[in-house]
Amino acid sequence: MLIWLGLCAVACFAGGLLLLHLGTLSVLAAAHLVFALGILPLIFGAISHFVPVLTRSGPPGRLLRTLPFLLQGVGLLAFLGFAEHPLWLHPAATAGVVLACAFAGWLLVRARRTLGKPHPGWRWYLAAIGVLALALALVPPMLLWPELRHPLRLAHLHLNTLGFIGLTAIGTLQVLLPTVLSGPDAEAAARLRRDLPLALGGVLAVALGAAFWRPLALLGALLLLAVCLRLGRAWLHRYGWRTLAGDGAGAALGVALLGFVLLIDVGVAHAFGVTEGRAAVAAFVLAFLLPLVTGALSQLLPVWRWPGPRTPVRDAMRALLVAGGAARALAFLLAGSLLLAGSDGGYWLAAAALLHFALALLRALVSRKRPEPPGG
Repeated sequence: MLIWLGLCAVACFAGGLLLLHLGTLSVLAAAHLVFALGILPLIFGAISHFVPVLTRSGPPGRLLRTLPFLLQGVGLLAFLGFAEHPLWLHPAATAGVVLACAFAGWLLVRARRTLGKPHPGWRWYLAAIGVLALALALVPPMLLWPELRHPLRLAHLHLNTLGFIGLTAIGTLQVLLPTVLSGPDAEAAARLRRDLPLALGGVLAVALGAAFWRPLALLGALLLLAVCLRLGRAWLHRYGWRTLAGDGAGAALGVALLGFVLLIDVGVAHAFGVTEGRAAVAAFVLAFLLPLVTGALSQLLPVWRWPGPRTPVRDAMRALLVAGGAARALAFLLAGSLLLAGSDGGYWLAAAALLHFALALLRALVSRKRPEPPGG
């Protein structure tokens, strides 16, 4: 399931870039192809992978494992709502809220059944799902009352990007990067507990401020920046930039955090009318989502394909995926920056970097190596 979701996300990135270049899709349709059909199901699948670890519980049940596939159907409806007819947006938003609430209920049940205290990372996932449900709940009134469409659209945009994706990313990075670098972060749990109210408050302030009162957006952005900069400083202090840059997956995750900081600044500029919102959305995909997803998949796909104890074949697959990861991530960051500067060359640069990762992914998946038998 998880490998399929990862491949679908990469395909949605590639399809969105191609169709935008060909001029056959609007920016909004392409954005929902990436977000709703590619990223949303992948995030739910990844959370279902991490939560059993954070709560020291068993794997999710069969019904829960079908939820990302249902979300792919929801994402397809959302995409059709922008590519074909807006009528599809109502059932997509309604189904999305129902599935998000069901997933939040599963998170709460798992946390309550934990032996001892669960890792605080699960609360970031709960907050992210709650923000997603709120963002989707804004879609029907946005369509029913045209006079509210613009402010509600801004709130919906920021709740989805900085909120759902951002909170999930920050919570996951603090668990995933120590795994990537094989260097436990003893301060991560305390940092996650302390920073969640700031991050969640910042997201809500940015969303409400962008929609209704711009000074509030500035306050929210400062809260989010404080969380991100504190995390970046902790990483540099614990690992150092050489260690971060020396691993392809670690470098990509570090660049993703840098891209998120850049996009927070752009979000504030957008709220004050300095930058164009559509350019900001595309830059969010290129400068943040692409290094985040490629870095995470470089680490997680070998584990998902060869679960269990570490083996040489898993290490070989990881080596293929992380090769050139730092250069790819910097190319994605530069591509997003070019878009913000008004240059369509960012699309070409991002496409080249994504093609590099896709070829590495193809080589890794078609490798004929298999795990060695016990004692072999």
